[in-house]
Amino acid sequence: MVNLAKVSSLAQWPGIRGEMESTVLSVLGPVPKERVELQTKTVDEMQFAGYVRRRVNYFVDEWDRVSAWLFVPDRKDEMPGILCCHRAVTQGKDEPAGLEGDTAMFMAQRYAELGYVTIAPDCITAGDRISPGLAAYDTKSFYKDNPKASAMGRMLSDHIYALDVLCEVKRVDSARLGVIGHGLGAQNAIFLAAFDERVQTCVASCGFTRFATDKDPERWMRDAGFVYFPLLREAFKTKKYPFDWEHILALCAPSPTLVVAAANDPEYGNSKACEKAVELAANIYRLLGPADALAVLVHDDSRPIPPEVYEAADEWFERWL
Repeated sequence: MVNLAKVSSLAQWPGIRGEMESTVLSVLGPVPKERVELQTKTVDEMQFAGYVRRRVNYFVDEWDRVSAWLFVPDRKDEMPGILCCHRAVTQGKDEPAGLEGDTAMFMAQRYAELGYVTIAPDCITAGDRISPGLAAYDTKSFYKDNPKASAMGRMLSDHIYALDVLCEVKRVDSARLGVIGHGLGAQNAIFLAAFDERVQTCVASCGFTRFATDKDPERWMRDAGFVYFPLLREAFKTKKYPFDWEHILALCAPSPTLVVAAANDPEYGNSKACEKAVELAANIYRLLGPADALAVLVHDDSRPIPPEVYEAADEWFERWL
């Protein structure tokens, strides 16, 4: 595992980054290099005060069309775009789009109202992509068809296509793209920022705890349900991890990244681990650009994204996009 604290010069970083990318990709499994044509289609459109909401679908491989909600504010100037990654809820994209679920999670609608073009797609196993006969977030069918892949790798590939869709929108400034998510959405946001240089800023809420101190490490590669990284099973048995979350954060550099953690997080329960990951990755940010482009916010609210977190996220996007 790369010791980030020992990276002391810019000259070292390209080689170390390449090594880290290769290591992470070896766990993610094959991510298709050849891109398919999106063939984006609008299947529904509705006008609201200040923006239009479209339901679009597009190809992410030769056979699979993804459905997403796309929000475009009523403005004539170029606007930044934000990809809003849903958390692990059955309805998938419908929650960030404001159709159903927790109103605190209506982030795609919220940022459209603030003047950003936003998109909220379904992940595999959620929303319109739940496999017939299986529960939401059951990856059994996915691994049957893709035995050498990983669910996280496929979600990364799919979200790269979602950025492609955002860039197709005429009034989107493709040099000003951000990503936000909570829980599963935060994991997707961080991986996207790490592997797609178009992401200029990232906000990730309650998405991880470090492998090294995780009290439930099996969460990342269970035998059933949502299986993130099958190729990490052996590493967790020996506790010799090829990478940890600070390495993913380091791969996000120099893109400004705000990590949010809850002191009473019912899922991960260890905000200290998030702070440690940020502390370790901060060395790379100091080398590559403004040191304050990586930050951590810890709150003790029981709500998934309380008002104070949205205030910080709003300021983060306004500052960096």
